[in-house]
Amino acid sequence: MRLSSKQISLLVLTALIVLAPLFFPSSFYYRVGALVFINGLAVVGIVILTGYAGQISLGHAGFAGIGAYACALAPEHFGIHVGLAALLGAAISAILAYLVGRPILRLQGYYLGVASLGFGILVAMVLSNEAAVTGGPDGIQVDDLGLRRLLNDLGLSLSNSEFWYAFSGFALLVGAWIALNLHNSPTGRAWRALHGSEVAARTVGVDVARLKLQAFVVSAVYASASGSLLALQNRFITPEVAGYMHSIEMVTMAVLGGAGSVLGAIFGATILTVLPQVLTVFAEYEMMMLGLVMMLVMIFMREGVLPSLLRLFRGREE
Repeated sequence: MRLSSKQISLLVLTALIVLAPLFFPSSFYYRVGALVFINGLAVVGIVILTGYAGQISLGHAGFAGIGAYACALAPEHFGIHVGLAALLGAAISAILAYLVGRPILRLQGYYLGVASLGFGILVAMVLSNEAAVTGGPDGIQVDDLGLRRLLNDLGLSLSNSEFWYAFSGFALLVGAWIALNLHNSPTGRAWRALHGSEVAARTVGVDVARLKLQAFVVSAVYASASGSLLALQNRFITPEVAGYMHSIEMVTMAVLGGAGSVLGAIFGATILTVLPQVLTVFAEYEMMMLGLVMMLVMIFMREGVLPSLLRLFRGREE
């Protein structure tokens, strides 16, 4: 039986998640792996918005901030479980994405990017300035999820870093599975038609405005889920999670790895999460080296690292 590209992608991702710990020399690497998965989840949302539907957002960290702060504030003020608070954050993000997306998705090109950037900056400013509620720039504590303790009671003993590696890896697998299913669905095909040409898509009966909004809402939920996971893992969150640089990181990860590919975008998230750890040997030149690597990739691998490597490999086979 021949496997589909979707099945191959999921099998490769599952194998990497399962086998990577065999090469971890210490528990620190479990934490880095968990951060890779959390960033990867956010970037999969960017793939849906940018890689599938051809839209750009420079303010998606705002939704990550909403998801993160929902986990901190909802249990404190409404007494709900922190897990339900993460779902509440995703719902709030979806509603806000719908309300905000309706006017700004009428824009195109850099106008759309600037408008979405304004939303992200607004969220970050609210989180920083409303110190009485959010804790301000100093941040706020987040309740324990409690799932690891439950697993320990059931006889599955995991350290904190091992648990979050497994939990965030599972979340990434679910997110990737949804995105890959969307790719060949009627909605996904309409998104890709929209990406190719809005005029042509509208000519064949595609509801352009509705599809743009759908992609924006779905990607916002992904960003919110990643913010919630980050807050739950760290048990602490600051407004930086909604900051401008986090939004830029999301887009850069997607473009670096290959915005049109789920595996490629996750690969980009891996590079930008792991590379700064590796480049610490360069001390004060760390950021310069990181920038140089990114420039070289963008110049010589315009499709993204993973699609370019796969194309090179297939070319040699032929």
